[in-house]
Amino acid sequence: MNIDSIQNGIVLDHIKAGKSLQIYQDLHLDKLNCSVAIIKNVKSQKMGRKDIVKIDQDININLDVLGYIDPDVSVNIIKDGKLVEKKKIELPEKLVGIKKCTNPRCITSTEQGITHIFKLTDRENRIYRCIYCDASK
Repeated sequence: MNIDSIQNGIVLDHIKAGKSLQIYQDLHLDKLNCSVAIIKNVKSQKMGRKDIVKIDQDININLDVLGYIDPDVSVNIIKDGKLVEKKKIELPEKLVGIKKCTNPRCITSTEQGITHIFKLTDRENRIYRCIYCDASK
């Protein structure tokens, strides 16, 4: 398999195996007008198996989306073919407009235009709760 190196763009590395498609969808990478490579089940000494996403364009990435899906992802910024910055992701304290509350009685389900907001309530178990109805995500 031959995946071209990136001259200017972003490499999302150390993605938990099987999570790359969710990242692709939730970051709306299908809307980009550039090459995006999803490499699944790559052998890794540290993780056993991992996924990698290469984006051949320097874009703004919602780090909260990445932190929610997989807080162990590394974001590598590539300029002129060289790694210039490496960002480590953490679980976000709040999810704003990222996921929707599934509680049919929540005000976000009955009223139009209310932003879905979840607050991290249990870091160890990665539990988020809707700030309006307390339903967990």
